[in-house]
Amino acid sequence: MCSPLHHGASLMTDRSDGPIGSLPEHLLVEIFTRLPICEWVQISCVSKHWASLFQGEYLWQTAIARNWPSVGFRKRWPGPIPRGSARRRFQALYVCENLVPSGGEIDELVGHTYLYLKQQLERLAVPPSSILHGTIIDQFIACGRTGEKAHELASKIWLAVIDNLEENQQTFMLLKHLAQEGEFFLPFPYSRSYKVLWRVFDKLFTDFPDCFSRADYHDALTSAKSRFQAVPSSWLGY
Repeated sequence: MCSPLHHGASLMTDRSDGPIGSLPEHLLVEIFTRLPICEWVQISCVSKHWASLFQGEYLWQTAIARNWPSVGFRKRWPGPIPRGSARRRFQALYVCENLVPSGGEIDELVGHTYLYLKQQLERLAVPPSSILHGTIIDQFIACGRTGEKAHELASKIWLAVIDNLEENQQTFMLLKHLAQEGEFFLPFPYSRSYKVLWRVFDKLFTDFPDCFSRADYHDALTSAKSRFQAVPSSWLGY
């Protein structure tokens, strides 16, 4: 959890035309990237000049070098999921370090794949999960992972995205959509993970019990019973 720091608070009280604002841009970037990440949105709102620093590449490149000095830089890699801008790279590295279990290793591709999947699931018309899963598998295989490793990483990313969705009506509708999808019998590693489907139903029944109508609840429970040999008692709370 981020706690406000005194130097962060003092920056917020100085306007861009004061002593802080007169500093060269490279010094401003050095100061900003040393502050807690949770303060960056507020800092970027102080002035148009400061906002432009956060919209450019240099600040994010500096932040990457400061936080992950051993991470290299390549403009492209094979596969359907792009690497993107320095800001996108920063987000991907942050995700990999903080949201997706990786045993202490920083794998930037994992972070980019997380961002890709999250964005696809937030669309109004969500693509079939089999297509999303296949795209992720193809991406990892294109970058040299084995089918087994690609399936393992894809499952971790699905679970991490599902676990970090906000608890709102949109998420309820998304989970209900994923739970109602038909079965697609695809060969390994393109077969979807049992653990992921279980997590979808578990979040539906434990986090959103009040969002169901009686008919929808019984439809979802019937679907769950047809997919799993047994369902936990916590799913039977309607």
